[in-house]
Amino acid sequence: MDDGLRTAPETSATHSHERNPGTELHLDWVEDVRVNKSAVERRCATLPGRRTVKKEWQIAWLLKAITLIDLTTLAGDDTPGNVRRLCAKARQPVRRDLLEGLGVADLPITTGAVCVYHDLVRTAVESLEGTSIPVAAVSTGFPAGLTPLDVRLEEIRRSVADGAKEIDIVIHRANVLTGDWRTLYDEVRAMRAACGAAHMKAILATGELATLRNVAKASMVCMMAGADFIKTSTGKESVNATLPFSLVMVRAIREYRERTGHVVGYKPAGGIRTAKQALEYMALMKEELGRDYLEPDLFRFGASALLSDIERQLEFHLTGRYSAFNRHPMA
Repeated sequence: MDDGLRTAPETSATHSHERNPGTELHLDWVEDVRVNKSAVERRCATLPGRRTVKKEWQIAWLLKAITLIDLTTLAGDDTPGNVRRLCAKARQPVRRDLLEGLGVADLPITTGAVCVYHDLVRTAVESLEGTSIPVAAVSTGFPAGLTPLDVRLEEIRRSVADGAKEIDIVIHRANVLTGDWRTLYDEVRAMRAACGAAHMKAILATGELATLRNVAKASMVCMMAGADFIKTSTGKESVNATLPFSLVMVRAIREYRERTGHVVGYKPAGGIRTAKQALEYMALMKEELGRDYLEPDLFRFGASALLSDIERQLEFHLTGRYSAFNRHPMA
C-alpha cells in the first residue's frame, strides 16, 4: 500500500461521478456468475498479513477512514436527543486536542453521513444544517423488508421529503433464495425511482443469502436495477459484513463496471468495530477497485463503535497509552 492517501475529501457529501442509471435485466449475466469459495477465503485470509501501514501513515489512513463512516444509530430506544448528539459527533468526530496534537486541526474532517430511522430524519437534517454531511435513512421495512411494496415505496418518498439525501433500502431475501430475479429487479427498480435525486444503497443482508454465489448474483441484479451502492447488511443479522462477502461484492462491482461503464459504490456494515478491521477493508478496496474507492462517494462503513476505536488509536499514537472508551463517547 502506498502512503498517498488524502486524509479528508474535498467535501464529505460529494458524488463526483455520474450515477448508475441501471440497465435492463440481463438474466444471462446472473446465470454466468461463478464464485470459487476456496479462492475467496484464501485471498481474504492472507490480506491482513500482507497489507499493513505503520506510524504516521497509519494515522493518515485512520483519519481517512473517519471520512468514510456512515455514523449510525438504529436502536429501538433512539430519541431526538441521541440523534442530535450523534450529529454533533459527526461534525467533530475527533477531539480537538487530538487533532491539534497530530497537526491536522485545519483539515475539514467529518464523517461521511449520519444514518437513522425515518422518524428521526428531520431531527438529523436540522442538526447538520450548514454542513455538507448528508442524512441517510434506512427504509423499505428495515430490517426484514417484508412489508407490502407500496408501503416500502411510500416510506422512501417520506424520508426524501423530510430531507434524506441517501436511502438505504433492504431487499426481499426470498427473491434471492428462490431465484426470482425478475421480481427482485422490478422491486429495486421501483425503489430507485421512488428515491428521486437521493442516492440509493441496496442492502443485501448477505448473512441470510445462503451462498457466496447468491451474494454475487443479488449484487449484479441490484446494480442492473440502478443501485448507487450495494451494502452487505442491516447489522441485525447473525452474520453481517465479512471480508469474503466484501470480496465477492466488490468483484461484482468491477465486473458491472467493465460490462456497462457505470460506477457503483460499496458499503460494508455490521460488525466492523476496530481500526484494524477498517484498514483491512480499505486495503481490499484499493487493491480490487483502485484509489478512487477510498473516497466517501464510493465507499462507506456502516458503523458507530468503529469511530471510538479509531479515536483510541489516534490517542495511543500521541501518548503511548490506550484510553478507555468512555473518553470517546458517541452520543
